Amino acid sequence: MLRDIQDEILKLKKEKDICILAHSYQAREIVEIADITGDSYKLSVEAAKVKSRNILMCGVHFMAETAKMLSPDKRVFLANPEAGCPMAEQMEPEMIAALKAAEPDRKVVCYINTTAKLKAVCDVCVTSSSAVKIVRGMEDKKILFIPDCNLGSFVAEECPDKDIKLLQGGCPVHASVTVRDMENARAAHPDALVLVHPECIPAVTKMADYAGSTSGIMDFAAKSDAKEFIIGTEISIAEHLQYRFPEKKFYVLSKKIICPNMKLTTLMDVYSTVKAIGEGDSEGAFEIKMTEEEISAAIGCINEMIRLGG
Repeated sequence: MLRDIQDEILKLKKEKDICILAHSYQAREIVEIADITGDSYKLSVEAAKVKSRNILMCGVHFMAETAKMLSPDKRVFLANPEAGCPMAEQMEPEMIAALKAAEPDRKVVCYINTTAKLKAVCDVCVTSSSAVKIVRGMEDKKILFIPDCNLGSFVAEECPDKDIKLLQGGCPVHASVTVRDMENARAAHPDALVLVHPECIPAVTKMADYAGSTSGIMDFAAKSDAKEFIIGTEISIAEHLQYRFPEKKFYVLSKKIICPNMKLTTLMDVYSTVKAIGEGDSEGAFEIKMTEEEISAAIGCINEMIRLGG
């Protein structure tokens, strides 16, 4: 049954000229039928290169927005319209605009996990895989990093020559991981290397053997000679790594690291959407609609991300 649905999706996406983008946190059965899988940075870069008329994002709303901004001539759909991101919606554009006005010499660097409206008042966008490189390469010394103070703290540690101001915000899922979780995981698997995402709190990140983006964690595990790893990001990554490297052992740092918004998207959501996509109005498919003005206002900081991160 599962394979039949996957085969039908593959058939329909070819007939309807649909490119499926899937974030690495998506379920295995979705990753298997995606054209491109990766973290936020990879999906952003690849979205700008898509040749298909239609893009289907299997992820959350801000990712689909980003794809639309980078491919404004394409029709972009989100597999599950309820899939949002609490971090992306934590800060209001008006508040950040006021802070910019108060300190005009402080550039605003926003994590890609932000809405298009918030990106419109920011100077540079970053992802977890590109944040250190981009901030380090900026000529500006004074920076306001939003919204994730944990990732911002990690960047500040790596870029000591920068004056980085942080606000209280971040990913509630990664931030739920505690030092006790880390101690318990190490005690249970003493031979394993711990790989964590910098959205975790600084105390946890500093205890890890490696801290980096989703793609960085997967690359580290792929290249390492070690045989056991504790994965400190969304638990789906441990599963994907188990499939890729069955000769190695992968454990989750904490069973709390489950993103409910990423888990909303199912293979049937993907199937229903590719069935519904048509030439005109596609009833039953959630299309991302943005005006030229909205795209123009927000695209600048994303273009800077691609320029500085390339």
